[in-house]
Amino acid sequence: MLEISTGVWLLTIGVIVALLALDLAIAAAKPHAVGFREATAWSVFYIAVAIVFGLVFMSQAGTDFGVQYFAGYLVEKSLSVDNLFVFVIIMTTFAVPAEHQHKVLTFGIIMALILRAIFIVVGATLLSLFTFMFLLFGLLLIWTAVQLFRHRDEDPDVQENGLVKLTKRVLPVTTDYVGGRLTVRQDGRRMVTPLFIVLIAIGSSDLLFALDSIPAVFGVTEEAYIVFTANAFALLGLRALFFLVKGLLDRLVYLSTGLSVVLAFIGVKLVLHWGHTIWDWVPQIETVFSLGVIVVVLAVTTVASLAKTRRDPAAKAHPGALKATKNPPQEAPDEEPEPRR
Repeated sequence: MLEISTGVWLLTIGVIVALLALDLAIAAAKPHAVGFREATAWSVFYIAVAIVFGLVFMSQAGTDFGVQYFAGYLVEKSLSVDNLFVFVIIMTTFAVPAEHQHKVLTFGIIMALILRAIFIVVGATLLSLFTFMFLLFGLLLIWTAVQLFRHRDEDPDVQENGLVKLTKRVLPVTTDYVGGRLTVRQDGRRMVTPLFIVLIAIGSSDLLFALDSIPAVFGVTEEAYIVFTANAFALLGLRALFFLVKGLLDRLVYLSTGLSVVLAFIGVKLVLHWGHTIWDWVPQIETVFSLGVIVVVLAVTTVASLAKTRRDPAAKAHPGALKATKNPPQEAPDEEPEPRR
């Protein structure tokens, strides 16, 4: 079992909070549309931070725990890319101005970290008290994988989000973004801006992703510290990754399929682990093997997606949904697609 002192926990949280504060300060100091070069630099920075942390952690805690961290980081990073699809849909649906997208993403990441920290504490406590929680988490991931695969070519309906509909019904909303403010006084009454509604939409989507991602990462490690750091470092780079790859997301046409395979695999791993705690003859899947499977699935998914869009430029990726949407995407007409320029 991994022993982490209170001092190490506080230091780790302090570093993560400092990085978030830096991100938030940049967004607040000079609202602007983030360009490709800036997004690339920040993406490289956050990936480097995550790798350096993993290497230092591995040197101190041992190879096995280090492998668990990198496996968890890869799982969370791949799931965060699917999260980006939903962010793109939300930004497009509510027509968020480019100069305010940085702020929206930073707040979204903060909310995601808070929600996942809560789920990590709850999940770790339940797993330590009740062995059958491994079975429940495993079945949840398998069900999620099946639903994601069934609706892999659909987009979630943001406007049908319960919290978004309730907020619009209860609170008066302005027609414009009013300089990126969340609330404003107009005609003698306090009103929220569309940016407030966007944050509600992103926060509620973060909640749904946390319900899947936390059991998924617990499938590769039972250590709460590793689960937290893998989530935190994957999410810290999400803002920069959004601006870097939002133009390429449409090309990852098989991402939802690949993620459904990863989630199903981890779900089976959790079910087998539960079975092994009861019957010694039930096999377990080693973390190193899990890491290999995750890397291979993500690599094949990416290569196959790019090959598909090269052959068929009209093909468009979707984040997938856990239930059928009211207005599923229509099939593209049978006509010769224009060549990619």
